[in-house]
Amino acid sequence: MPKARFAIVAVAALAGVTFAQAQGPYGIGRVATPAEIAGWNIDIGRDGRGLPPGSGTASHGREVFAQQCAACHGEKGEGGVGDRLAGGQGTLGTPKPVRTVGSYWPYAPTLFDYIRRAMPQNAPESLSNEDVYAVSAYILNLNGLLPADATLDAKTLAAIKMPNRDKFVGDSRPDVKNPACMSGC
Repeated sequence: MPKARFAIVAVAALAGVTFAQAQGPYGIGRVATPAEIAGWNIDIGRDGRGLPPGSGTASHGREVFAQQCAACHGEKGEGGVGDRLAGGQGTLGTPKPVRTVGSYWPYAPTLFDYIRRAMPQNAPESLSNEDVYAVSAYILNLNGLLPADATLDAKTLAAIKMPNRDKFVGDSRPDVKNPACMSGC
């Protein structure tokens, strides 16, 4: 009998540890379900990893931008209440750099990621994937990086080489662990 009691106590203790780990140190909460994790797991890698199916044209993006973005970013991405999105190429090394998608951003897929997660500011994550591809195409067109008749999808967006891609410098301090630094170091 003592062995059976020990086994019961051991099983109960292990179950309690597993339960406590799922809840954290305060005994509240629960482990997220796979569906809950999938709802938050929408990040896009700088190489385009994680881009969803779908596509959008720059001309459709102009329409969506006019309805959802221009009030803050200006009709042609010139800025307003929101940041300027277009122009600024060649200004980063000057006393008055203009940081825009076309002058500063190193990777085009991160534009899709940011728009999908954060825009429009009053209703983030409300645009369809097709609308996000379209707005991304329009913004890249405003910056002279795509023609006005361009269509973007996961493959074409990941293939765009942004003008500032190779201008970022990795952090070489020995105390900083940065294996995914932007310059590929």
